[in-house]
Amino acid sequence: MSNGNFVLRAERLTKKVSSPEGELTILDDVSFDVARGSTAAIVGPSGAGKSTLLALLAGLDEPTSGKVWLGGAELTALDEDGRAGVRNREVGFVFQSFHLLPSLTAIENVMLPLELSGTPSAAARAREALTRVGLEQRLRHYPKQLSGGEKQRVAIARAFVGGPSLLFADEPTGNLDNKTGARILNLLFELNAAAGTTLVLVTHDLDAARRCTRLIELEGGRLV
Repeated sequence: MSNGNFVLRAERLTKKVSSPEGELTILDDVSFDVARGSTAAIVGPSGAGKSTLLALLAGLDEPTSGKVWLGGAELTALDEDGRAGVRNREVGFVFQSFHLLPSLTAIENVMLPLELSGTPSAAARAREALTRVGLEQRLRHYPKQLSGGEKQRVAIARAFVGGPSLLFADEPTGNLDNKTGARILNLLFELNAAAGTTLVLVTHDLDAARRCTRLIELEGGRLV
């Protein structure tokens, strides 16, 4: 696949797992692509396979069969280190449960991916990212000193700080009240548009899904 119009492509993805009842099919023959710079929502009821699909698209898990391309690289042809390399270069993540390190301040949490990849001027870039999400007064605060909405804004700053071409957001408002959740979603879409990033959003929130240019609906592991 060329680097052309698509930043993400899934081809006939199937994921099966063994269980006490026998083999379970979590995803069944799922194919789609996501255009560079666009927004896509993965929706469906609980147990439809949304989180499994996200893990396969990000190279965090391997399909039983099928292929994934991300940023021009065929993830499914790479080993774990190779997939991690593509993720570090191309991908930012925002999760429902924030995934901040409690022993690090806000700015240290945002600096971490830059330091791990040896990026210069990590502190200045982290400060700039936190300022963009409105947390310039919270740089030295630890996660336990932040509200849920502030924690998620730190997580968003961390996701964007490396300039990813693709951002995966897995139920980013799931732990927040409606008002805070709406503000976080607005922030995600604003930053995404400003940075020209591709956003793939896993959500139960149909209003959020309707804001995306592409809807990928799963039911029982299959595309609807």
